[in-house]
Amino acid sequence: MGPTGRQSPSSLPAPAGGPCLLLLFCLRLGASCPQNCQCPDHAGAVAVHCSARGLQEVPKDIPVDTVLLKLDANKIARIPNGAFQHLHQLRELDLSQNAIETIGPAAFSGLAGGLRLLDLSHNRLRRIPKDALGKLSAKIRLAHNPLHCECALQEALWELKLDPDSVDEIACHTSVQEEYVGKPLIQALDSGVSFCSVHHKTTDVAMLVTMFGWFAMVITYVVYYVRQNQEDARRHLEYLKSLPSTPVSKDPTSPAP
Repeated sequence: MGPTGRQSPSSLPAPAGGPCLLLLFCLRLGASCPQNCQCPDHAGAVAVHCSARGLQEVPKDIPVDTVLLKLDANKIARIPNGAFQHLHQLRELDLSQNAIETIGPAAFSGLAGGLRLLDLSHNRLRRIPKDALGKLSAKIRLAHNPLHCECALQEALWELKLDPDSVDEIACHTSVQEEYVGKPLIQALDSGVSFCSVHHKTTDVAMLVTMFGWFAMVITYVVYYVRQNQEDARRHLEYLKSLPSTPVSKDPTSPAP
């Protein structure tokens, strides 16, 4: 008791369970952030910064309430199925400047409704994983990937919501039409080029060849059948000619001699 009759702050009783709850809360915050990453709190939204940490795979201990996740400038080569399925509040996902070559068809399951931006630029994607990206409503960045321009890529792009700020940087690293190698993909498509026309022409030629083959087989069979019947008819006629002829009496009532 102080000289004024008031209790000193050190002598005030602590709220029941207060220090324990505070300690548990701090421990939870410390354990929720992936190792070597930073998890600042921006206006109540959890951001996880794991940029340039030498990561070879997506961390598994990302906080469930993460809104922004930066995994750029690492060595991640593959995004497996369900890699982010517990991050239902995620709005921005940065996977740029990695070595991503393959993406599982269910890699982004659980993010379809909330994700707003997905950055896959500066990776090693040759083909667009339509099954993985087609269900997302997020803006997608695909610039600076060694894409192979073909019908499958063109059809996949029709279903994606590409980021307008980087769409002009998507180029054909290789192509079914050599004249478009190294050129911006969107520029080629806007000019009326269709990579699917090559595929359709090849399919049409294959169908024509197949139909011609069947037609030739039918004609051959018909010719063989007709010739075989003609040969059988000729032999039958010769057989009938070879039979002895029997004279027939003009008066059937006359007795036989």
